[in-house]
Amino acid sequence: MSTVYDCTRSDSRETGIAAAVQAVRAGRLAVLPTDTVYGIGCDAFDSHAVSALLSAKGRGREMPVPVLVGSWTTIDGLMLSVPVQTRALVEAFWPGGLSLVVEHAPSLSWNLGYTRGTVMLRMPLHPVALEVLREVGPMGVSSANKSGQPPATTVTQAEEQLGDEVAVYLDGGESEHGVASTIVDLTGSAPRILREGAVAVAAVAEVLEMDPADLARPEA
Repeated sequence: MSTVYDCTRSDSRETGIAAAVQAVRAGRLAVLPTDTVYGIGCDAFDSHAVSALLSAKGRGREMPVPVLVGSWTTIDGLMLSVPVQTRALVEAFWPGGLSLVVEHAPSLSWNLGYTRGTVMLRMPLHPVALEVLREVGPMGVSSANKSGQPPATTVTQAEEQLGDEVAVYLDGGESEHGVASTIVDLTGSAPRILREGAVAVAAVAEVLEMDPADLARPEA
């Protein structure tokens, strides 16, 4: 049985966040608001919870689960080293609507899907999401919708699609942007835009001191 908490009200926000933290720590799923769209999340290091998340979405392991973090410094523990370009993008756009595909530290004991040694990281700009993340640590979080359906921009849309497969729903109102994050792949010889979303390609290019057209080019 799922429970929905209205986090736009102070009297239920604290209770809801505590319930979401408890659920995630117990290996269950929670839906939380972010600055882009609603996300369905779990403990990133709990392989059974990650499998439950993929099952809830109706998605296979060939599309790995992204990871949300609650602070800039978390990235230092998830990567063997943080290159200058990665650090520059983190400092410019986190928290916010930019996801970074990076090589994760080989010592990490997680199983997010067929990642080939990479992980997609983001720090969301939403107080409710950040409170949960700072309590439980890195979370595997994907858009709160069934695979192939539009991402949820309200908690009602998420609940209609995911139902009782999620233990706790946190209602933070309608998503600010209503579009998914921009994704930059930093694992190749040069940065590449994999998806344009909440952050403009031109803004990414400016930070990287690159031509926007070069960012959109596939690797040779």
